[in-house]
Amino acid sequence: MQEKLFDSEAKVMEILWERGPLSAKEISLIAAETIGWNKNTTYTVIKKLEAKGFIRRDEPGFICTPLVSQEQVQKKEAESLLNRFFGGSRRALFSALLEDEKLSDKEKEELRDLIDNG
Repeated sequence: MQEKLFDSEAKVMEILWERGPLSAKEISLIAAETIGWNKNTTYTVIKKLEAKGFIRRDEPGFICTPLVSQEQVQKKEAESLLNRFFGGSRRALFSALLEDEKLSDKEKEELRDLIDNG
């Protein structure tokens, strides 16, 4: 997975991750209801996702199946954010995230567990 997901592409992927393989028509109906897109917009985004290798479209019915998991995309986006804005420094990223917000004791414990066991 080399390419970046644009916001519109991420919206279609979220539909697929949440509901599993769907026809292009089903995706367009969901996108119309939840995002307000027309059919042509949705089909254009589906074609882009297919060209980038994020989904596979199968006949009959143009069934779209995600080829990457949400976790894979989240990890890649987090790495990109870390490198682009924080010079790869996790400490700088966490400092920016925690600067204006206090964590609960439970959140602190969960983060310690992640650090110790991750």
